[in-house]
Amino acid sequence: MQDSTNKPMLDLYFMDARSKLIDIAAFMDRVARNQQTDDYRYCAFVEALNCLNSENRAESVLYAFSDHSTIPSAIASPGPATGALKID
Repeated sequence: MQDSTNKPMLDLYFMDARSKLIDIAAFMDRVARNQQTDDYRYCAFVEALNCLNSENRAESVLYAFSDHSTIPSAIASPGPATGALKID
């Protein structure tokens, strides 16, 4: 039996990444079918997907979902975290 530390990286992670990519495609299909592509969270999601073409993919995706304001808000946003910045 081969030790997993000697396996090439793609042998270890390809199927997991493939599964996640299919989940993303299915999510995008559901959003489109429900005509919610103008939702700010979906727009941020698509922007983050575009970051996959950059050199620092993980950093760029995290940055796309981040709040870039430099001045703290006087009040916290009501409700739970949404995972994307809503610009009013």
